[in-house]
Amino acid sequence: MKKHSLTRQVTSIVSLLVAGAILLCWVLNTTLLPRYYMHNKKEVLMENYQTISNASAQNQLESDEFAVTFDNLCSNGNIMALILQQDGKVLRSSVNDLDALRTEFWDVLLHGDKMEVLYSNDQYQLLRKTDTRLDSEYLVLVGVLENGDMVLMRTAVESIRESAAISNRFLLFAGAAAIVSSLLVAFFITRHITRPLQQLTDISKRMVDLDFNAKYESNQSNSYEVEELGNHINRLSENLERTISELKTANVELQDDIEKKIQIDEMRKEFLSNVSHELKTPLALIQGYAEGLQECINDDAESREFYCDVIIDEADKMNRMVKKLLTLNQLEFGNDQVVMERFNMTELINGVANSTKILREQKNIRLELENPEEAWVWGDEFKVEEVITNYMSNAINHADGEKVIRVFYTRSEDKLRVSVFNTGQPIPEEDIDKIWVKFYKVDKARTREYGGSGIGLSIVKAIMDSFHQQCGVINHEDGVEFWMELSTK
Repeated sequence: MKKHSLTRQVTSIVSLLVAGAILLCWVLNTTLLPRYYMHNKKEVLMENYQTISNASAQNQLESDEFAVTFDNLCSNGNIMALILQQDGKVLRSSVNDLDALRTEFWDVLLHGDKMEVLYSNDQYQLLRKTDTRLDSEYLVLVGVLENGDMVLMRTAVESIRESAAISNRFLLFAGAAAIVSSLLVAFFITRHITRPLQQLTDISKRMVDLDFNAKYESNQSNSYEVEELGNHINRLSENLERTISELKTANVELQDDIEKKIQIDEMRKEFLSNVSHELKTPLALIQGYAEGLQECINDDAESREFYCDVIIDEADKMNRMVKKLLTLNQLEFGNDQVVMERFNMTELINGVANSTKILREQKNIRLELENPEEAWVWGDEFKVEEVITNYMSNAINHADGEKVIRVFYTRSEDKLRVSVFNTGQPIPEEDIDKIWVKFYKVDKARTREYGGSGIGLSIVKAIMDSFHQQCGVINHEDGVEFWMELSTK
């Protein structure tokens, strides 16, 4: 499409509309205007007759007041009028040439049957008269008043044809001027309208090339619709830019996900290796001591009892590890039902503290509870107890230095944070995000000493995720703080 074609189209349409309007005026001027003029003249003649008839009924035809009215009727309507008494005496006349009006009157009376009757009633007749000698046409009203006086009124209608012809000639000149004016006005107006549209077109072309820097500049002289379109183009440009940016980000994230999948595959391999390793040791011990019993290496009762204790202990470790793996699997896949209820956190912590009392005493660990008498929260009490138990067991296994474990609360508007702190060595920063991974151990040698499996914190993370609540770890100079959050409302 050619540039500024809209300007030419609008200019052409406006010109055609103006030309059509002028043509319509010409047709109406030629056809309807004479009819309207004729109808109006007939109405004037009949109204004038009614005025004269009313004056006659009130015996005012000879009064000075009616003389003024009579002159106004004749002059305003361009009418020649004559009122004759029954004896032929002229009562009122609009012209001085009475003979001409009398001749007109008698001509109408004698030759009225040759004229076109436009309207007739008991009082008067309205006729159309054509004068072939002068090529003129008249409307003539002849009537008789109630007192017997006769009325003659005549008006020419030829002037309307001349007026229509003059009007048509004027329309030609005026129409030509109007068309030229409309062309100029339409051209400049459409240029004013299409200028911002051309700007928007250029912006859209740049958007096609993914260039979103160009923006529509608002102009108060533009129409409301153009301003709206420009604003929408700007918003569209911003949305496209943002969407493309998000797609790029999503592409990067997808790449990251692929890399994470590779890492997960590696972690899966490591997980299987860890499981195999964790099960391999107790299985080997069980197998070795079982074979010793079978071969009766020592027949004394004390040795057999020791062999059996080792087998039972290792089997118990394997059983606990399998249970933890099953629990973790149920939590991660959402197969473990969560029962949300309101319970007293302080009572739960006191219960866990009592159950771990023997282990703390064996390692000379001091427990400090900085908890109020009541702290009500929402959650699955059984699973929250498992979280606190894992935190407490982890603290007991890693408590060092002053060997102190401190349990305390931190309150917010609708949350209760429960923290379990133990003195000892902080967790290396590179390992903080990994301690929640199954079988991950910061120090595998020390972990083996206290029998840890590396599953406890994974279970904690899975439980808190099932509550849609947060948990975490914070390093301090003198120890490590593990925390969890629960809703109080």
